[in-house]
Amino acid sequence: MPIMKVMESSLTVVILAAGLGTRMRSKKAKVLHKVGGRTQVENVVHSALMVTTPDRIFVVTGHQAETVEGVLAPLGVGFFRQTEQKGTGHALRMGEAQLAHLPGRLVVLYGDTPLLSEATLRALLARHDESGAAATVITTMLADPTGYGRIVLDEAGDIAAIVEQKAATPEQLKIEEINSGIYCFDAPLLWKHIGEIGTNNPAGEYYLTDMIEILRRAGHRATTLRVSDPSELMGINSRVELAIVDRILRERKTMELMLSGVTIEKPETVTIDAAVQVGRDTIIGPFVQLLGATTIGEDCYIGACSIVTDSKIADGVEINPFSMVGTSVIETGAHIGPYARLRMENHVEAGAHIGNFVELKKTRLGAGAKSMHLAYLGDSSIGAKSNIGAGTITCNYDGKKKSKTKVGAGTFVGSNSTLVAPVEIGDAAYVAAGSVITKDVPADALAFGRSHQTNKEGYAKKIRER
Repeated sequence: MPIMKVMESSLTVVILAAGLGTRMRSKKAKVLHKVGGRTQVENVVHSALMVTTPDRIFVVTGHQAETVEGVLAPLGVGFFRQTEQKGTGHALRMGEAQLAHLPGRLVVLYGDTPLLSEATLRALLARHDESGAAATVITTMLADPTGYGRIVLDEAGDIAAIVEQKAATPEQLKIEEINSGIYCFDAPLLWKHIGEIGTNNPAGEYYLTDMIEILRRAGHRATTLRVSDPSELMGINSRVELAIVDRILRERKTMELMLSGVTIEKPETVTIDAAVQVGRDTIIGPFVQLLGATTIGEDCYIGACSIVTDSKIADGVEINPFSMVGTSVIETGAHIGPYARLRMENHVEAGAHIGNFVELKKTRLGAGAKSMHLAYLGDSSIGAKSNIGAGTITCNYDGKKKSKTKVGAGTFVGSNSTLVAPVEIGDAAYVAAGSVITKDVPADALAFGRSHQTNKEGYAKKIRER
């Protein structure tokens, strides 16, 4: 049986995400604030999904529980609620009825520590298995450990105690190794002894840190995994820390893409969400934003200051600077922009061209079709190899409802034409410049929708003389 399957079948992950987060000064639960394009707690769940299956991941919710659970439900994880905030030990016990029968190991993570990497989680599991300890704690060294629980080791290098700042002696306060609060437990031993956690502390809460002493009293060992990068363990408690963690996650993402064969010009200026995928030999210009579930193929060019959201971009697409693409599909070899806006639910077929100051909304532009200047195409279908002249608009809204415009293949629509929906223009038809089209145009027809020109000789001179 593959090692990965063995790991999945013996590991439970519990993510504590019930807190208020009052220091965020927000009406929104702390774990719902976004970093790197995902909520904090989503980032933690995605890390957990690297080491176990969704059915073995459980999130403890409390504050704004329904909203948190709604965000995470698509990931397939389980939930239990902590309706009263009585500490980390109490939070874990809220899931005892669901979890106590599960064998193997149990890892405790936090919904506000989104920087923890898959590599560190795997190292924690390996250390726990190799040591044979009942509990393994992730620790790190800090030059200024103020505020953190200190790790006191015995002669064998195991944990003798975790001492909180307020309870530490002057000698213990000099210790630089601190407790991250991230644990791996032998699950049966944890559930056997978790009821022994008490509230003998100034806050009167049930602290999970007490499990180390409890397990030692029962004759079991607790050991450490010391990580070299303290930033991985950083919790978010303020908007300042939110910004710091967001920057770190985005630096990781750009590094990942560049190592996979993507060119990013001035990577410190771009914003790329965690779920974004980019193919090899694509070039991303400065100040680009790639957001949501966007996927970009190979050999593309995304020009400076462009924003692409929840869109699917095929190979060889060129998106020129200052363009915006939202929830759209762009097929191979299409050209977009500069200064184009694809608002929502558009489909641009292979080789089509959308030029500067052209806006699309719920529009399908056929293969090889062109709209190069100053146009608005909404709720429309444009046939293959048609040409939409500068200044053309589809009048798709009458004040009450939206209607559709259909333009056939190989059709030429002259500049400054107004297409009043619902209307259909047949294949290979021509629409004269400046026309207002309110009736269907047959295939191969030439449509004029404008009044005859009248010249009044000398009239301009009379106006000036007035």
